[in-house]
Amino acid sequence: MKNPSAPKVRSFFRFPLTWMVAGTIGILLVDTLFRLLAGDVKGITSLLLTLTASIGGILVYWLTMKYLAHRSLSELPRRRAGAEAGKGLLTGTLFILVSTGMIVILGGYSFQWAPTADPNRILLSTIESALGAAIVEELIFRGLMFQAIRQWLGNWPALAVTSLFFGVAHLGNPGATLWSALAITVEAGVLLGAAFLWRRNLWFAMGLHFAWNALEGMLGIPVSGHPATGLFTVTVSGAPLLTGGDFGLEGSIVPVMVSLLIAIPMLIAASRNRATD
Repeated sequence: MKNPSAPKVRSFFRFPLTWMVAGTIGILLVDTLFRLLAGDVKGITSLLLTLTASIGGILVYWLTMKYLAHRSLSELPRRRAGAEAGKGLLTGTLFILVSTGMIVILGGYSFQWAPTADPNRILLSTIESALGAAIVEELIFRGLMFQAIRQWLGNWPALAVTSLFFGVAHLGNPGATLWSALAITVEAGVLLGAAFLWRRNLWFAMGLHFAWNALEGMLGIPVSGHPATGLFTVTVSGAPLLTGGDFGLEGSIVPVMVSLLIAIPMLIAASRNRATD
């Protein structure tokens, strides 16, 4: 005898908001668990734990999409993973180098090699923190949230809502202001959302996000307000609107403008791709 409530249960779990929340909770629980396991562990062991946590987060995402949302994972293809991540890395690197270079030219930043810097330790810790943030945040914001809202309301509402939430999520960071939240909304939320719409690929967005955070950290610039021990010491001078103040590069008007120069062509290309589907 069939259970009359079964179709209602399936409909409930297939509703976009349901699987978005369930997947987000699962990914955050995995990330939190491995952070607790890591404790004060440093070096290569800590990096391996971060990699394991990232794989765990991807597994939770896969299970959520397959068994709750009942949809394919075309945004996480195994065949093009390396190539797409590499393209994202290049895009993120260029974005940060151009933005930082413009601020240097305008007199906002100057860099000196940190005499006490331990390159191996700095590289390991920077890669670890950037990798964890890039994978977890992209799985949640561009993976779960973006696609749930897109399925419900369409591409443009998904881009607007995820960008706004991404900015709001950074309001609790050290040195955050309403301006920095707005800047993050545009330069990160819109840019990463545009990257995902264009490539239809989370690996690309993860690569871009990783390069962004990792390069900032290696340069010694605060990453979204969090101080970074980098290979250089940074001397900041000028108005916070130029330098980003205590919040770091993301609080500057310069990367906001540069991000729009990158995001707008991506959005145009994404619209053309959709029109030819």
